[in-house]
Amino acid sequence: MNEKTLDKLKILSDAAKYDVSCASSGTTRRPVKDGIGTAAGWGICHSFTPDGRCVSLFKILMTNHCIYDCAYCINRRSNDVKRTAFTPEELADLTIEFYRRNYIEGLFLSSGIIRNPDYTMEQMLRVVKLLRDVHRFNGYIHMKSIPGASQELVAQAGLYADRMSVNLEIPSEGNLKLLAPEKDYGSVFAPMRYIQQGMLESAEDRKKFRSAPRFVPAGQSTQVIIGATPDNDKQILTLASHLYKRPSFKRVYYSGYIPINKSDSRLPVLAHPPLVRENRLYQADWLLRFYQFSVNEIVDDTHPDLDLDIDPKMGWALRHPEAFPIDINTAPYELILRIPGIGVKSAKLIVASRRYGRLNFSQLKKIGVVMKRAQYFIACRDLPMQTVNELKPEYVRRKVARQRGKKESDLLQLSFDWGE
Repeated sequence: MNEKTLDKLKILSDAAKYDVSCASSGTTRRPVKDGIGTAAGWGICHSFTPDGRCVSLFKILMTNHCIYDCAYCINRRSNDVKRTAFTPEELADLTIEFYRRNYIEGLFLSSGIIRNPDYTMEQMLRVVKLLRDVHRFNGYIHMKSIPGASQELVAQAGLYADRMSVNLEIPSEGNLKLLAPEKDYGSVFAPMRYIQQGMLESAEDRKKFRSAPRFVPAGQSTQVIIGATPDNDKQILTLASHLYKRPSFKRVYYSGYIPINKSDSRLPVLAHPPLVRENRLYQADWLLRFYQFSVNEIVDDTHPDLDLDIDPKMGWALRHPEAFPIDINTAPYELILRIPGIGVKSAKLIVASRRYGRLNFSQLKKIGVVMKRAQYFIACRDLPMQTVNELKPEYVRRKVARQRGKKESDLLQLSFDWGE
């Protein structure tokens, strides 16, 4: 790799780090004759998978030139940063070179906006076409759809990419107009509709013809910046809930605002990114998607923001002590899911195991229940602990908060506790 290409790579890969919309692929591509690369449903991601594999995407901007002047963006037009760009040919060659060296498993392609949205989209489309048609690359490709891009270009891109995303960035349109005057929700939601329409049409075509091409088989996602505006968690989760009702939508990613442009008076003054809040939103998002919670159960007008000291499920349980204790041996699956310390897998094991006898404290621990939290909310054989009603919610909250570490530095080290 020559020095010029290396300089471009350093600049554009660093500029891409603020986009967190990297995830498991959720799709499987069949091998193609004379092709290279694979995409498996258990995932390309920019992290570690649950089974311990470290997998990676080549995460890159095509260019950091941009015609927009968004207050929260490092690549905004008015910023004095070093600008550069890859040609489609350079980027395609670089991706293949990295893949052959076993550096990457797939591509995450985004870009600043140059000239206009359609021109930028055309350049990005050339990259994925070169990879698929010329290099015969069959690996995972996540491609950003540019807000304001035409339906024709989105329709073409959807036939080449595994996943597409359009970033909302700001949770409310009024605040988006304040921080990014050249953008509006119309230009963002239009490509989302085009992707959804293409996916639905593709599903119908594949019912009739098995050989019909797949359109964005891994679905679409978006990113929301947390903490750059005064939008509360209820507004953010309500937006996410509406998006999840769309048949094509897979994930909403929450990105704690990083104070890059500190001189802009429109932005808040923060010492650190709000990572604890970001963590809590991911936990709440998981409750929406897998635990049958509604937004109003997690946050409401009285409590519009998530508690940073305890996870959202624990917060709901402490606000509703009348719902507890729940008898592990008789309660339906839906109620067991609502007990803090019990995840989806544990709840299913409880329902399956209790058919053979009543469960006790030690058996629940073996199943995987986190008894330090669950003990206050359940009734089971030989449970020696007191319930939340006997101890009062305030006491349980203090106890749990101490267990999890009340300092922000401790909280930042916690896992997401998806299953709890």
